[in-house]
Formats: sequence, C-alpha cells, structure tokens
Amino acid sequence: MSETPAAPDAIEVRNLHYSYKRLEALRGLSFNVAGQSIHGFVGPNGAGKTTTLKVLATLLKKAAGDVRVFGMDVTREYKRVRRRIGFMPDHFSMYRQMTVFEYLDFFAAAYGLGLKQRDKVINDVLTLTDMLGRQNDFIRSLSRGMQQRVSLARVLVHDPDLLLLDEPASGLDPRARIELMEILRELRRIGKTIFISSHILSELATLCDSVTIIDRGVTKFSGPMDGLLSLDGQTTSYTLKLAQESPAVEEALKKLPGVLSVARLDGDSVYVITFHREQVATNDLLQSALQSGAQIVSFQQDIRQLNQAFMDLTEPGVP
Repeated sequence: MSETPAAPDAIEVRNLHYSYKRLEALRGLSFNVAGQSIHGFVGPNGAGKTTTLKVLATLLKKAAGDVRVFGMDVTREYKRVRRRIGFMPDHFSMYRQMTVFEYLDFFAAAYGLGLKQRDKVINDVLTLTDMLGRQNDFIRSLSRGMQQRVSLARVLVHDPDLLLLDEPASGLDPRARIELMEILRELRRIGKTIFISSHILSELATLCDSVTIIDRGVTKFSGPMDGLLSLDGQTTSYTLKLAQESPAVEEALKKLPGVLSVARLDGDSVYVITFHREQVATNDLLQSALQSGAQIVSFQQDIRQLNQAFMDLTEPGVP
C-alpha cells in the first residue's frame, strides 16, 4: 500500500534573485516555511525583506529561482496563489472616508462574496480583531493601532491560508503590539500560516515557531528559533524568572548533567541557564526547579542571546 505524499510547505524559496536595475536586492535567497506555523522573517533595513514579500505576494516577478506557495509556482500560477494568501504591506493606503464596515464590505465584494456571506464574514473578522464595536466609525477617526486591526481584518475577508505581514507592529504602542501578537496566535490556532517580517528579533522571539534571518539579499539562518540559539549545535540559554530569589533552585539546576552554568542577574530573582541542548531538555530544567520549591514566573529563551546571534549573523551598515 503506497504512502500518502507529504503536504508541501506553505512557502518554498530556492535560490531567489531579484534586482532593481543595477541594485541586486536578492542574491540566492533560500528558506522553507511549514504550514500552520508562525515564521519570523528578520533582517536589517535594506536586507531584502519587503522585496521577498512582494515576490511571494505575486506583486514582483522574480529574476531567477523557484518560489512556491502551497506547491504552486508564484509566477505561472499567480491567480491560484492570490486566492490562498493575504498580504498586509508595511505602508498601506486606506479609504479614510469610509466606515470600517463599508471598507471591509468593499473588499469582500471584490473577492466575489455574496451579500449575506459578506455580512457573516465581516462580523467574524471584526470579532476576531476586536473591532466589532467600531464597525460604523469612519476610518479617518481611528488610531494607528485600530487602523492596523482593520487592515488585518481586510486581509482575512477571503479566508486566506497564508498571511504575509510586513512590519505589522510598526508604529504601534506597547499595548497595541501585545494585542496584535495575541490575535496572530489565535489565527495560528485556527489553522493559518503566518509569515511576519520584522527587523526586531526580540519582538518575535516568543511568538514564532521558526525564523529566517537575511542580510544583503542572502540567507544567514533559517530554522527553529531554538536553533538560532545554538548555532554551534551544542549549547543554548534560557532565562528563568522566579517570584523570589532561591539558592536551592540554583543548586538543583547546577547538579543536572549538561548544565554548564546558572548565573543570577544582579539584584533580581532571574537566572540565566546555559546548557548542552543534547544532554538536558528544557522540561528537565523546569521539573528540577519546581521540585526545589520555586515559584516560577516565566521560563523562556534568553532574549539577550537572540540579539547577539542576530548581530553575529548580520553586517554593520546599510548595503
């Protein structure tokens, strides 16, 4: 009995090239994005992030390489690709004289949705983005954060499987950024694949399953977020925050095989644990901390190490 072939990745990019006249923006870019995941796309300004997104969105035609969305070639099958994607650019124009409902209704009609179907879809996307109570407000009266929510709702009206988001948190205040990230987690939970571009790695550290870092048009790293923290394949670091300082936890963690160091940050009940990833699992670290009587506030990848990895992989200056 033959096996069912594996489903294609949501995004497959191989040796992608693109030039703006004499400027070679993409120089052999390659990466994959698994379906129903959140994938971070990170790089300095001018690295080629927006160009890549526009190629994926079928708005730019690649010069060379193979780019597929759900197995479909973005050049030859661009019409089919467009039905499966939703693209939210960094700088977007909105019909500010429309109400929120009118704006979404316009785009839903453009996608061929009938009147009754449009009403249901618009109600659903406004509920998801927590904008149902503002549907009769004019777009010009909304804050930047609320306009971002409406733009995201607009991307969702035709129920795309893949969301391509270019700096969606740009210009948002801290609360609006946190709320946006929660919406993206909910979208992944209901089965969407999210490809999110940013130049701030720490912003995506707790959101993304995997990440691709590019610089000057080439891939510097692509893989699970954990892999970024252990580019040598051996060690990684996590930050453990406790309700209060606990020498017992520190001693218990140091006794585990594979733990290289447990460093307490000065003046705080926060410990940075460095360990061999192949010798001890993060679950073992948590279990040891709990058994020692610690009250754990948070346990996550060391953001400082993520930032250092980004600096090590990218070059200074604008290309």
